[in-house]
Amino acid sequence: MVTVQKVESKNDLKRFVKFPFSLYKGSPYWVPPIIKDEMDSFDTDKNPVFESAEASFYLAYKNGKIVGRVAAIINWLEVKEQNLAKMRFGWFDFVDDFEVSKALLDKVAEIGKKNKLFYMEGPVGFSNLDKVGVLTEGFDHIGTMITWYNHAYYQSHYEKYGLVKEKEYLENKFPAANADPKFFYKANLLIKKRYGLKEMNFSSSNEIMPWVDEMFSLFNETYSKLSSFVKITDVQKAYFKKKYISFINPEYIKFVVDSNDKLVAFAIVMPSFSKALQKANGRLFPFGIFHLLNAKKHSKDVIFYLIGIHPDYQNKGVTAVIFNEYYKTFQEKGIVNCIRTPELAENTAIRQMWKHFDPVTHKRRRTYRKDLV
Repeated sequence: MVTVQKVESKNDLKRFVKFPFSLYKGSPYWVPPIIKDEMDSFDTDKNPVFESAEASFYLAYKNGKIVGRVAAIINWLEVKEQNLAKMRFGWFDFVDDFEVSKALLDKVAEIGKKNKLFYMEGPVGFSNLDKVGVLTEGFDHIGTMITWYNHAYYQSHYEKYGLVKEKEYLENKFPAANADPKFFYKANLLIKKRYGLKEMNFSSSNEIMPWVDEMFSLFNETYSKLSSFVKITDVQKAYFKKKYISFINPEYIKFVVDSNDKLVAFAIVMPSFSKALQKANGRLFPFGIFHLLNAKKHSKDVIFYLIGIHPDYQNKGVTAVIFNEYYKTFQEKGIVNCIRTPELAENTAIRQMWKHFDPVTHKRRRTYRKDLV
């Protein structure tokens, strides 16, 4: 018999965070999170997302052993401001036993109905900067620090429960050598001259910090029309600035500004930390931090994390300016592979942006939904 218990203590939360470590033990493709970071992201006193969202965490037990977990999430910005009466769920992991996955999903549905929400969707996080989607193709490719990995049986559990596909996400990659300057160098010069634009490169995090709030505001403007978008609040901007920006290589952040020094485009790339995180196995100390710092300096694979372009400059070739700057940086650092984060399949504009680099779709993932009324 399966029992589902709410996480009520710090020890329970640590069990919640550590469950996948046993579920994926020995997997060459699963990338473990840093346990402390994961704990902090679920701490209502540390993560400002809880100013506009709430979450309950549950563990499933069978024969006295943890066999599954799920986070049941309500983003009140989404519900009240966007009129999306959605019950979110994420961090959903389970052994291959439908009794387990059903019990956890039943708990999510129960909370959704109690709050008079119309449907449930997952796996998703609190916001658009969290992980998203259950992997449906690409199980033999290593994950990234910003995606969930899962066993192949997960999809059948979703569908057996009566969940149906809501959104599809594609993950693509291409060799850095495919970023041939002939596709963007001349366009870069033409675009800068035509619109009075200039590139900005950075050599230190301190140079970037004064621009970060404007960058996140531009992110909100860029993606506001996508069906899945929930804006980043001012408090969250401050949180992400403190938590992430100082850890990203400054030379991997590129800005484009107009003649008045107003930000019109940005991109953030990160070195791949996947292998380093596998070596760290959830812990920064005593040796995990050295694996991460080594990857930050020497990784030959990079992840395209975020890209934002002001609506007034979309479809005007501004990405040529960004690619031209990255080409120079990647050449200097000997980058071999470029990997993109999950992108909505419906986002044709983003696919057009990359078409000259012959990207290969190596992973697909989905979110699933089920009506609650």
